[in-house]
Amino acid sequence: MANRLADATSPYLLQHKDNPVDWWPWSAEAFEEARRRDVPVLISVGYAACHWCHVMAHESFEHEGVAQLVNELTVPIKVDREERPDVDAIYMTATQAMTGQGGWPMTVFATPEGEPFYCGTYFPQDAFLRLVQAVADAWQHQRDAVRRQSGAVVDAIRQVAVRPPANPMTGPVLDAAAATLLRDYDSEHGGFGGAPKFPPHMALLFLLRHYQRTRRQEVVDAVRYTCERMARGGMYDQLAGGFARYAVDGTWTVPHFEKMLYDNALLLRVYTQLDRIAGNNTARRVAAETAAFLERDLYDGHGFISALDADTDGVEGLTYVWTPEQIDEVVGEIDGAWARYLLEVSKEGTFEHGSSVLQLPEDPQNVERWLGIKQRLLDVRNERPQPAKDGKVVAAWNGLAVTALIEFGMVYDRPDAVRRAVDVATFLAGTHIVDGRLRRVSRDGVVGAPAGVLEDYGAVAEAFCAVHQATGEGRWLDLARQLLDVALEHFAEPDGSGGFYDTADDAETLVARPADVTDNATPSGLSAITAALVTYAALTADTKYREAAEKALSTVAAVAATHGRFTGYACAVGEALLSGPFEIAIATPDGRGETEDPLVAAAWWHAPPGAVVVAGEPDRAGVPLLEGRVLREGRPTAYVCRGFVCDAPVTELEDLVGRLG
Repeated sequence: MANRLADATSPYLLQHKDNPVDWWPWSAEAFEEARRRDVPVLISVGYAACHWCHVMAHESFEHEGVAQLVNELTVPIKVDREERPDVDAIYMTATQAMTGQGGWPMTVFATPEGEPFYCGTYFPQDAFLRLVQAVADAWQHQRDAVRRQSGAVVDAIRQVAVRPPANPMTGPVLDAAAATLLRDYDSEHGGFGGAPKFPPHMALLFLLRHYQRTRRQEVVDAVRYTCERMARGGMYDQLAGGFARYAVDGTWTVPHFEKMLYDNALLLRVYTQLDRIAGNNTARRVAAETAAFLERDLYDGHGFISALDADTDGVEGLTYVWTPEQIDEVVGEIDGAWARYLLEVSKEGTFEHGSSVLQLPEDPQNVERWLGIKQRLLDVRNERPQPAKDGKVVAAWNGLAVTALIEFGMVYDRPDAVRRAVDVATFLAGTHIVDGRLRRVSRDGVVGAPAGVLEDYGAVAEAFCAVHQATGEGRWLDLARQLLDVALEHFAEPDGSGGFYDTADDAETLVARPADVTDNATPSGLSAITAALVTYAALTADTKYREAAEKALSTVAAVAATHGRFTGYACAVGEALLSGPFEIAIATPDGRGETEDPLVAAAWWHAPPGAVVVAGEPDRAGVPLLEGRVLREGRPTAYVCRGFVCDAPVTELEDLVGRLG
């Protein structure tokens, strides 16, 4: 049996390379084999850090008897959802249409043309065996019914891409979006909705910008309380920093232990902006710890890897949970009693088998004592078996991390964070851009074959704009424009309506062309590209890109007005457009743009929603915002513009702060 997954870029596919199941990677050859054998295709979709993917693998895909049946009756295809989000989107839509819910592992049976006719998620071994036999029997003896079913499912998938009527993303639309979020707000535990609770990072970014415009106290109170509860619960790693994927309960107590790059990048932005906008000591601490987590645990020397696994040696949470006896063994009975009280570690436990997930309901009064205990516990934990890492570098998620680190580094005067962001951006530019087009993934510094999708172009272009602001180097703006021009040429709807597809017009043809306008775990492609378009337009005064962003947002406004939870990033961009956004240029006599200059520091700290900030010597090449920006009396001089209309330049700190307020 050929080992077709042995040379995969995806760590998820490599996890399955030695299965007795005769896996194919996603390829035209696999579907041709199904046509040749006249059997259905089994499409199994998951990702490397997925707990239930591991469970189904152990129960079924590593079982000789199950594998024999699968190999005999189907052509099995294994797909990494993070490497091929376009494939995942199509079959997730089908799964949700057929079952009312989705998730991973995703299990889809399709015709040799790729049209799905039966979909589900996790199946225990016995149920999966019966299902494979039933599907094969239906394919052989009820072919017409199967074809009718697959045709109906494909029609349903294509209907999802039909856009609602376009409306401008106005202030009332954004007010309505915020109102829908506040209606779902859990005032007791924070967050929106019930269990399981995912970190609502994009909704929080939107609400922070909404608060800057409206100054509605209930808005910032909801953000502050949600961030506080997330940071003090078990979803946040109280010893090493970093957030888990979600909480299985409604109180943020017990996490699903996988740690994803995209969550931590977006939450780094949230906590940085919360402290900047509303002043919050917990937010400042968590932002610093999250940035340290990215650097320590996810940076591989090239970029940021995708995730840490939910499992350790096949056991979920093994690395992270503690019993009272384990606490006492590390720090002694006296400190142990205090630590157990502080971290809510009890004999009954909050997790399995009397173990507890560490929480920190309140700041300890004796900080020095706590920091000593924390380090001792972490040292011992680091000696435990550690979760596996998904080592692939995803372009879009690295773009999110670069933008977050630039904001964190500039707001808190952390040049080390800015340098790491520039390092990663340099890697993306040099490795992921191939022949002018973006590739989605790499591993160990080697780029993979999958083409970039719209979210990759948007998130990386936004990151390049952020690096341009921090460094004052024109090449980053040029790179951002190149990516945006590709997106406008190959991803935009050809009728000029403003919509975007998630895949390029010259990408592989699937049973439907995905075009999802809603934000999910990460910003939608449309949200990501509009964020980059707005930022680039503000940095260059090129109205072509702003107009493209306004048109794109108009295609999601109707959804935003009624479903703020699923359009947070798009709404945040909408707030930036309403704000102007502000364009802040600071001419400096020495040409430096670091935040050690009080005007530069103030610009980053007091920036209105979506504002861009550039500092450096007047008329620096490749930096449009510095063109014609002369010094006044040889002093650093700030120019504040809004919608391409500028105020008189100022040199005094209080005058700049007043202009930004």
